[in-house]
Amino acid sequence: MSENPRKRSGRRGRGGSSAPAPSIVPYITRNIPVYELLNEEGLAVIERNADIILNEVGIDFRYAPALKLFKDAGADIDGERVRFPLGMCRQIIQASAPSLFEQIARNPARNVKLGGNHTVFAPVYGPPFVRDLDKGRRYAMIEDFQNFVKLSYMLPSLHHSGGTVCEPTDLPVNKRHFDMVYAHMKYSDKPFMGSVTHPDRAQDTVDMCKILFGEDFVDQNTVVINLINANSPMTFDETMLGASEVYARNNQASIVSPFILAGAMSPVTAAGTLAQLLAEAMAGMAFTQLVRPGSPVIFGTFASSISMQSGAPTFGTPEPAIVLNGAAALARRLGVPFRSGGALCGSKIPDAQAAYESAQTIMPTLLSGVNFVLHAAGWLEGGLASSYEKLIMDADQLGMMQVLANGIDLSENGQAMSAVREVGPGAHFLGCEHTQNNFMSAFYRSTIADNNSFEQWESEGSLDATMRANKIWKQMLNDYEAPPLDPAIDEALLDFIARRKGEFEDMNY
Repeated sequence: MSENPRKRSGRRGRGGSSAPAPSIVPYITRNIPVYELLNEEGLAVIERNADIILNEVGIDFRYAPALKLFKDAGADIDGERVRFPLGMCRQIIQASAPSLFEQIARNPARNVKLGGNHTVFAPVYGPPFVRDLDKGRRYAMIEDFQNFVKLSYMLPSLHHSGGTVCEPTDLPVNKRHFDMVYAHMKYSDKPFMGSVTHPDRAQDTVDMCKILFGEDFVDQNTVVINLINANSPMTFDETMLGASEVYARNNQASIVSPFILAGAMSPVTAAGTLAQLLAEAMAGMAFTQLVRPGSPVIFGTFASSISMQSGAPTFGTPEPAIVLNGAAALARRLGVPFRSGGALCGSKIPDAQAAYESAQTIMPTLLSGVNFVLHAAGWLEGGLASSYEKLIMDADQLGMMQVLANGIDLSENGQAMSAVREVGPGAHFLGCEHTQNNFMSAFYRSTIADNNSFEQWESEGSLDATMRANKIWKQMLNDYEAPPLDPAIDEALLDFIARRKGEFEDMNY
């Protein structure tokens, strides 16, 4: 492969993409306060219990390089079990992990800030199935993956391209990561996530990023973010740790995220779950800082409850929202960005259950101050299916969250005293100058909701929200235009993919 595309990408900065319209908001800056359920005393109790877990119970690290790093740092190693001196993980994290960092997109107008009072919405991640109103539920294919990337690129309330927006089952398991990462690079110019299913696949992601951005640029900037799950309870496996090591060594971001179904993988209580997930997250984040101090890391959690009758995960219930809120506060005290939340539901189709459960997750997500929101749109069936229609419906709700996050406008225009003086008692505001100047942007306009009369709704086909969303995503794909990508960089990426795919046999397990 030629060195020229790398150098050119490094100078130009983002693979040659043109900037979007100025009206596009690349991420949310919240102007409303966070809502906290735990006071200082409660947070201190959770932190103390997490330190006890790290010190007395310990965390299993099934990865020899991690064991060596922790031993050299002063932890007690007993086989795969690592026990930490009190406060050790917190000290390692706070010594070097950034509280705020920027993920660079190939279009600089799409860069996102992670941490502080910023919120970034990313689409669904991980389902093996897709669903739409026309074809129903089916295994996802690479065309579906590309479609979800294109739709996420076109939806302004999604700030991030995400990662495994669905699992393309028509491609070999050990090679599909090339096509997935390339789809994010080719069909969108928003930030994206990389592969974590094997350390070699993580390295492939980094190498592709070096082609897209330039080798030196990647070493000094965060251009890809990655989901590293703990195998709760209190275990990290070789695959996740190996991928995390690759990304941290290359200065790329890891979301260290305990995956917890409370009652099965953690205690049934919120306080017990919070202590365990804080212990797991701190241990994983400390590992990234030992690999490369200062590499960006995000405190993540995916916590849900289960049905104590069937054992199935449940969504939209109060308990996960409580855990989410407490974990967000713990992340702020630790001084690192936080990932959680989304538009989660257990419903099999985008119906009333899906809407209610998703609303009960996305609202606490915003109010709790989550920085990176994975599964913000498109999630269905407890994460087993990516839904075309629900992606559109959820994105509409995310636009509303953007408005809510703006808070109350107290500018002179926002105070609207000129309107009150002009109209006076007993009249209406429809024709006053202030209304005329502001009516286009005064209220959020839903792309999904129908607020017309019954007669008009009936005359237009009696479409429900899912039907309207179906029409929208089809029209969007019909109208899609790819963001520009330097042809030399595109060629270099395709050459790299072809060469690497040729180096080993296909595997489907």
